[in-house]
Amino acid sequence: MKQEEIDYTKLPQHIAITMDGNGRWAKGKGNIRLFGHQQGVATVNDIVSIAAEIGIKYLTLYTFSTENWNRPKDEVSGLMDLLIKATKKYIDKLTKNNVKLLVIGDFSGLPESVKESLQFVIDKTANNTGMNLILAISYSGRWEITNMVKQIASKCANGTINPEEITNETIQNNLCTANIPDPELLIRTSGEYRISNFLLWQIAYTELYFTDVLWPDFTKEEFLKAIKDFQTRTRRFGLTQEQI
Repeated sequence: MKQEEIDYTKLPQHIAITMDGNGRWAKGKGNIRLFGHQQGVATVNDIVSIAAEIGIKYLTLYTFSTENWNRPKDEVSGLMDLLIKATKKYIDKLTKNNVKLLVIGDFSGLPESVKESLQFVIDKTANNTGMNLILAISYSGRWEITNMVKQIASKCANGTINPEEITNETIQNNLCTANIPDPELLIRTSGEYRISNFLLWQIAYTELYFTDVLWPDFTKEEFLKAIKDFQTRTRRFGLTQEQI
């Protein structure tokens, strides 16, 4: 799959990716799971580069879910260290490629060192005007919706809004992605056919793309292949074919 095969007039504005298969990839090579996560970071670098190069405006990566906190402590600790190392390693490249970093999720449980490292990159890239790279860290769709309900309930309680005034827009404005358009394409690697608690509200009309390729083996060509597949689909949003 080559870049010239892509229709640049039909690029999805926002692509979300569930990066799955790091552990299985490492196990298949007789190594520990963290080795797979390390290779997964290299894949992130490649995909961020090609996404920014072809003009994707928003790229959201499911980096660490709230459920991932239940994994073995050594693996969680290793993942936190990887986050810190990756932000330090790639900050100059993000700046060079004009990429702006954003982070969504429940940060209350993150180690202070991780928070500080992420905030440094967020601040450093705040004025970049190219692609928005959104990392979903300590995130889950159900957590986000619960958090949104609490925010709206609080506003109702203090009289900021009336319950009768709550609309879809009200909900959207109280999500982590309040200022981010919904993804048009969601990619999941490793042959799993699940949403896994990712952007549950936002993907109501998102096109889903599943591939058997494990995340460490997910190349730029595979990314372009997913976009090419997206461009063959007709997005009707409840309308008939004739109405489009």
